[in-house]
Amino acid sequence: MRIGKIFALLVLSLCVARTSAKELPASDVAAPEAPNSTTLEIDPKRPLKATRGLTSMSNLFVPKGQWIAGITGSFSTHSNNNYTFVVIDGINSEGHTIRLSPIVAYAFGNNTALGARFYYTRTFQRINSASLQLGDEETGIDLSVDNYYSLKHTYGGALLWRQYIPFGTNKRFALYSEVQLGVGGSQAKFAMDTPVKGTYETGTSVSLGITPGLVAFATNNMAFEVNVGVMGLTYNSVKQVHNQVTTGKRSSSMMNFKVNIFSIGVGMAFYL
Repeated sequence: MRIGKIFALLVLSLCVARTSAKELPASDVAAPEAPNSTTLEIDPKRPLKATRGLTSMSNLFVPKGQWIAGITGSFSTHSNNNYTFVVIDGINSEGHTIRLSPIVAYAFGNNTALGARFYYTRTFQRINSASLQLGDEETGIDLSVDNYYSLKHTYGGALLWRQYIPFGTNKRFALYSEVQLGVGGSQAKFAMDTPVKGTYETGTSVSLGITPGLVAFATNNMAFEVNVGVMGLTYNSVKQVHNQVTTGKRSSSMMNFKVNIFSIGVGMAFYL
């Protein structure tokens, strides 16, 4: 008897619920929530690049199909007249370093370019006199350099890949990272003393480096660029001839993960 009452109550409850659902107005039915239009659509294969905006086509700085041509350079010089540096006295010297690096590239994609860079460096150093004295005159060490001369030419080329990273939607300023794979050569000669003793050497090098930079447009097609080498791998091989008699060889490799202040370059580029 008790089971029959419970069954009757369950049937009555179902009927009441069904009737209430039929009488409920359409406006009171909860509609499914619309997706948030501000939600960032992230590529599941590259989530971090998408959130940083590196793959966003809205941040267009260098459009596909644009040519890039320019040149960067640096120049430094020094002159010493009876100068003292720590324990080195009587330095009389002069020298300079000139570096030129033209570039040609093509934007095969938006904010991405592929091209070639060439470079030439001339380094000159002349020391007329310098002396190093340690200890007293009788038992100390006395070293001196007279009439030292060196001249070195370095040249080469590199394939490059450049990725532009604009500041948001700014069309005037942007950062860029440049990867370079280069091959080069060098010629140098050194001479000193009287009578003159000289050495002539030639060398080859292979390098892989990363160079970040900043580009700022002054006009619609002309921009100024500043770059500096921060890391890379380099292998050098040098052959030398001393006094046109004896020969020697030297090889070296270097892995560099620091800012190279001697590779800072300032230049101009045209985006056509």
